[in-house]
Amino acid sequence: MAERNRSPAAPGDYHAFVDRSLRMMIGQMTGGMAPSALATAMADWSMHLGTAPGKQLMLAEKALRAQATLAARAFGGDVATPLRDDRRFASELWDAPPFSTLRDQFVLTEDWWQAATTDVRGMTPANEAALNFAVRQLLDMVAPTNFPHTNPEVLARARETGGASVVQGMLNAVTDEPPEATPELTLGTGLAVTPGKVVARSHLAELIQYAPTTEAVHPEPILIVPAWIMKYYILDLSAHTSMVRWLVAQGHTVFMISWRNPGAEDRDLGMQDYLDQGPRMALDAIGAITRAARIHAAGYCLGGTLMAIQAAAMARARDDRLASMTLLAAQVDFSEPGELAMFVSEAQVALLEDMMAHQGYLDGAQMAGAFTMLRSNDLVWSRMIHERMMGETVAQNDMMVWNADTTRMPYRMHSEYLRGLFLENRLSHGKYRIDGKTLSLTNLELPIFAVGTETDHVAPWPSVYKIHHLTDAEVTFALTSGGHNAGIVSEPGHRHRHFRIATTPHSDRYQDADAWIAAAAPQDGSWWEAWAEWVQARSAPRAAPPTLGRAEAGFPVLCDAPGTYVFQK
Repeated sequence: MAERNRSPAAPGDYHAFVDRSLRMMIGQMTGGMAPSALATAMADWSMHLGTAPGKQLMLAEKALRAQATLAARAFGGDVATPLRDDRRFASELWDAPPFSTLRDQFVLTEDWWQAATTDVRGMTPANEAALNFAVRQLLDMVAPTNFPHTNPEVLARARETGGASVVQGMLNAVTDEPPEATPELTLGTGLAVTPGKVVARSHLAELIQYAPTTEAVHPEPILIVPAWIMKYYILDLSAHTSMVRWLVAQGHTVFMISWRNPGAEDRDLGMQDYLDQGPRMALDAIGAITRAARIHAAGYCLGGTLMAIQAAAMARARDDRLASMTLLAAQVDFSEPGELAMFVSEAQVALLEDMMAHQGYLDGAQMAGAFTMLRSNDLVWSRMIHERMMGETVAQNDMMVWNADTTRMPYRMHSEYLRGLFLENRLSHGKYRIDGKTLSLTNLELPIFAVGTETDHVAPWPSVYKIHHLTDAEVTFALTSGGHNAGIVSEPGHRHRHFRIATTPHSDRYQDADAWIAAAAPQDGSWWEAWAEWVQARSAPRAAPPTLGRAEAGFPVLCDAPGTYVFQK
């Protein structure tokens, strides 16, 4: 697979070494953000806005109307402001002056900048999205909610507690540490505790086989491939939210890959290595242990992308071991990856490569920073207000613990997937190469179950939906409430959950995402149950469960679940 700028500067190439060293310093100062990307977007915007007098006139008129609105409201006029569904101003305390004036001024300013940075004819979509995102970040930073003297909720809390909330907030700011983990939120004690055994291990992955809880199981086991960016136990959280535990209770033999947390010594491991030492190792081990002829494969996020690559490679080789494939919030077409695209450009990838060239990997905290920026209001500013201004202690839950358990990514792997998948979108274009051969998703003929989530910032559901026109397979698509994580971890009994589902036979004509959602009626409950029915309909009748591991086949039990790799820091 041809790649650019994959290796660090060669010894003696001091010109390239100097360039990389400078860019590495820039990346460390900017948290991994490429300044040139924003500068390019600003230049594009200013040049095209400067040659659009009609747009300038519209913005001037909009600014005058905003001032008139503020003046009218100051004198008691009942004039509406463009208040959107903004939870920051949900309290009635914001309805009384002077806080209502601060709120209205901020909202009108935000509305003006939204108009100013969008629909500027001639701007590239990527530059428009980058500039609009940057402006929103700056505005969110200076929102009146973020300052104690302009936030009526903070002031009211201080009055109610006699100033104790202020003192506690200062203590919270000084310590800035999460509450001490309880046994219920400790890895191996309260999290990732579904009984099982590690039955295979490579340098990059451990394979966990979970113990059956029913007398008989379907003969086709389920292999789950999680993303390698975070720890696998997002799908085995606490007992009541564990997808694995629930699947086992439905009569399935479940295997899960637990990825290694790579270090500097793994800098040259790439997509081929993850494929060989992950899904391929797992499929061989599962076949030997269970002696099953067919296996249901499921992949979450980038694990789903990796599983789709493996399935396409198997289809090319006429390997029919897969009974079905399930993609959980996983993309195979990256042409419209949502807001995450703002962090993936040639300038951005080059900067990240230079940062990784020295240490051999991208640190988990650096990757987490990009995802945090996508939801800065919820993950940064809201936390600051409640913990540091109002003196509250936010109770941790299982998802928060998992989200803080970050992992690293090898230099080569990160570069390959950013360039090959995000930047060049080779997989959907039929240009992705594995084993020295080109893959085509059109070779996939096995039944596919794909899940998108309504508010996904990482894998927007219309992008996940594109699996429909990239394969010749029957596709069952489910769209569930929630975001990238909470939408997938949506166990039965979870309140206020709903989903839509519809099956498109391979012979049906394609309909786009808008037409699909208009035709698919929402239904209450968890999509897990619909998925279980779908898998069971494609499985044979239950029989006696297989053994845990099979020493005589070369796969003895190595240790208890959750294994050793999940504890690596």
